[in-house]
Amino acid sequence: MAVHRATRTLVFHKPYDVLPCFTDPDGRPTLGDYIDVPGVYAAGRLDRDSEGLLLLTSDGALAHRITDPEHHLPKIYFVQVERIPDAAAVERLQQGVVVGGRRTKPAQARLLLEAPSIPERPVPIRFRKHVPTAWLELTLREGMNRQVRRMTAAVGHPTLRLVRVAIGPITLGALLPGQWRELTKAETAEIYGYS
Repeated sequence: MAVHRATRTLVFHKPYDVLPCFTDPDGRPTLGDYIDVPGVYAAGRLDRDSEGLLLLTSDGALAHRITDPEHHLPKIYFVQVERIPDAAAVERLQQGVVVGGRRTKPAQARLLLEAPSIPERPVPIRFRKHVPTAWLELTLREGMNRQVRRMTAAVGHPTLRLVRVAIGPITLGALLPGQWRELTKAETAEIYGYS
């Protein structure tokens, strides 16, 4: 007789320079350095040099719901970029830009008037005395490889720091880098009900 195990889903604040997997043959920091919960896997990716919200689950259907672009689950990022984007650059991000020979879907993009309230990164961004930086809030409903970085580069504003702060109705909240919590049943229902 098969034993039914309850599924588990975690909300994790992935720190900078941590690989989004549990093992690495080269000994670099991984999810396994922070999470000791068997059977959960990242639902989607967040590259080593990116930070913020990562959902991990043992529920395959939920992972599909989170990662499949057909479900249009928005993912919100705070993006620190080189120089200050003008209205035309922001509009290009909103309309979609060509990356890798393919046009991205329209995105929500806005220039933030002040830096978001997020924890400092242990490794500061590169500082250039005569090159100002700015923060954007970018909301995507698809997930091409390194899409945010490729989009900002395409409009002339390379990404310096990238922090995902929300996936659909789930936000980072007060979690600090390296901390995680269980997703509640109500939050899981919110993901399925999100449109």
